Amino acid sequence: MKLAERLNSDEILVAPGICDAFGMMMVAKAGFDAAYLSGASLAYTRHGSPDIGLVTMTEVAETVSLIREKSELPLIVDADTGYGNAINTQRTVRLFEKCGASAIQLEDQDFPKRCGHLRDKSVIPVREMTGKLKAALDARRSEETLIIARTDAVASEGLEASLERSEHYLETGIDILFVEALTSSDQMRLVNEQFGSKTLLMANMVEGGKTPLLSAPELEEIGYSLVIFPGGFVRAMAKLGQRYFESLKKHGTTEPFMEDMLNFSQLQHLLGTEDILARGKTYE
Repeated sequence: MKLAERLNSDEILVAPGICDAFGMMMVAKAGFDAAYLSGASLAYTRHGSPDIGLVTMTEVAETVSLIREKSELPLIVDADTGYGNAINTQRTVRLFEKCGASAIQLEDQDFPKRCGHLRDKSVIPVREMTGKLKAALDARRSEETLIIARTDAVASEGLEASLERSEHYLETGIDILFVEALTSSDQMRLVNEQFGSKTLLMANMVEGGKTPLLSAPELEEIGYSLVIFPGGFVRAMAKLGQRYFESLKKHGTTEPFMEDMLNFSQLQHLLGTEDILARGKTYE
């Protein structure tokens, strides 16, 4: 099913955050209808750093390509600020679309950007952002590739200013609106009251972040069409990984941890190794 078609159904779309093809494989096996390639999760796993604008366009594009080798499941891609001005944004959109992005998210932060739930964010002028959004829409080869406009203005300029920005962003013709780092369910309802009849709306659930952590049914009741859980997978891996290394250091063996990990055979089954090898034999 195409992403736009799924988004226009009655049920909210839950897109778990991933950082590589391994995550995409597990998202698909779990039965989700889409995944979200998180720039923050890429920063955490590939650089071992916080989300402060260190991930590059080419690193994201390479990751999208590797994910596409594994699955055709709709993939929403975090493109940060477009990695520059309107012309840079056009290059980003063309590249990510070519690599297999189903939707591309662009934000109005200044560069270098930072995680939407960190302090001291700054945003570019409205006119500059609308120009970048228009450039992105002109650059895409297919209207099936959706453009998501994200505003981070709530933290730096206030809710009213972010709503005014959102109105301008909608006028460009973007497909989905994402008002980041809302701090209450009342704010979330206000955004949906103002924009829910005009466009599809996206929510971001960050464990321990600024926005209340609501369930998909709760967000659907408010009016959202899409919710991402961008860093949950990495946070789960981080906690399990800490326990794993502590256990290995203490015991000098993985034996005490075996119930919390896959053994060799189980991992090969998850990866579909036998099927891949059998397919190779058909060409001998």
